Amino acid sequence: MARVSYLLRVSLTDRPGSLGVLAVQLGKVGADILSLEVVERGDGFAVDDLVVEVAPGSLPDTLITAAEKVQGVHVDSIRPYSGVLDTHRELELVDRVATAGRDRLQVLVDNAPRVLRVSWATVITSASGGVLQLFGSSGAPETPLTRADWLPITRAAQLDPDAEWVPTAWQDMDTRLAAAPLGSGDRAGERAILLGRIGGPDFRPSEVARLGYLAGIVSTVLRSDS
Repeated sequence: MARVSYLLRVSLTDRPGSLGVLAVQLGKVGADILSLEVVERGDGFAVDDLVVEVAPGSLPDTLITAAEKVQGVHVDSIRPYSGVLDTHRELELVDRVATAGRDRLQVLVDNAPRVLRVSWATVITSASGGVLQLFGSSGAPETPLTRADWLPITRAAQLDPDAEWVPTAWQDMDTRLAAAPLGSGDRAGERAILLGRIGGPDFRPSEVARLGYLAGIVSTVLRSDS
C-alpha cells in the first residue's frame, strides 16, 4: 500500500541541531521527511512546515508525540498532504495565471490552496446589498458568504474568524481566514482573494505577506489585459 503524507507545522527553538534531533525522533516512529520549508523566523524561534511520509495506518498523534519529545518543539498543526513538492510554488502559479487567457482567476483559486497551504480559495467582490463570489476552488464552502464587512481591503490581512460576518458553518469548522486585494482603479480593494484554512493554524505574518505579494503580482498581470 502507498505511504501517506502529512503536513506538519512545528515551532521550535532556533538553535543548531534542533532540526536534526527532530528528524531523528520522527524517524524512530517510521516517518521520513520529504521536504522542509521555513515559514517564519523570529528572535530565537522558527516555524517550519515539514512534509513527512509514514506507513498506511500510522496515527497522526504518533507524529505529534514524537516531535514534542524534542525540547523546545511544539506542533502547531498536522493535516493530510497531497500537494506537489516544489520549491518555487508562487512563481509557478504566477506563470500559470499569466498564460491562462480568460480563466486567470479560476486558475488562481484552483492553485492557491496548494501554493499557500490552505483548504480553499475564492475570489469575491462587493455587490449590491452583499457579496458575490466570482470564482471558487475545490473545497470552497457550500454555505455562501453574504457579508464582508472588511471590504474594501487595501492590503493583505488575517481576518477575525469569529466576526459577525463569518457564516456559522465556517466558525463551526474552525476556519481561519486571510484576504488580499485584487485589482486597481476606481474599485480597488472591492475585489479580493479570500483564503480559508479549516482547523487552523492561524496565518503567520510571513504567510500574510506572501499572500500580499502574490495578489499584487496577479493584479499587475490582470491590469496588463485591461
